[in-house]
Amino acid sequence: MAEKSSAQQPVSLPGYQHDQHLIETTVSSAVLAQGKMLTVRYDEARLPNGTLSGREYVMHPGAVAVVALTSDGGVVLERQFRYPLKQVFIELPAGKIDLGEPVLTTGQRELLEETGYQAKEWVKLGIQHPCIGYSNEIIHIYLAYGLALGQHARDMDEAMDVFVWPFERVMQAIESGEITDSKTMAAMLLAERYLRKHPMTGIHV
Repeated sequence: MAEKSSAQQPVSLPGYQHDQHLIETTVSSAVLAQGKMLTVRYDEARLPNGTLSGREYVMHPGAVAVVALTSDGGVVLERQFRYPLKQVFIELPAGKIDLGEPVLTTGQRELLEETGYQAKEWVKLGIQHPCIGYSNEIIHIYLAYGLALGQHARDMDEAMDVFVWPFERVMQAIESGEITDSKTMAAMLLAERYLRKHPMTGIHV
């Protein structure tokens, strides 16, 4: 399986080298709660003006989201219930990174486990920070194509419907508010821009 990358290095924008007046430094740190996957921490941070302030946040192992394209330009999607919001969402295949696991391997594993698809080609589109105010989570975003359908191997606690929509139908669903999952919205934007620069036969965006 081949992997390419379209993600650019961070651009040094004017003023970035002068951000010291914005930086907060950690004075102390404590674990408030330790779950199977998530850790809740409370830090005391020194602000740029010298005062102290509390910072409560969630440590997350990171995740990978995959824009998987069929040969005719369809996007592989999932419908699943998300407990914190008590509703069903339409979203891309995605999953958390296991300890020590390369992010590409996570994407390949999650795509196969959840949907049954394998992909010959993988392109790293970029990363997303989905909740910068209260978590360190990073979502790595991949485009996958050259798909072959096999058998999924979902976890016992995963219930979902897998289906394929045309690329433009997904974009319309984002625009209309039918899709509100942030990783899916960000990933589709990156995929659309990539495909406009690198057109593929049979895929229209």
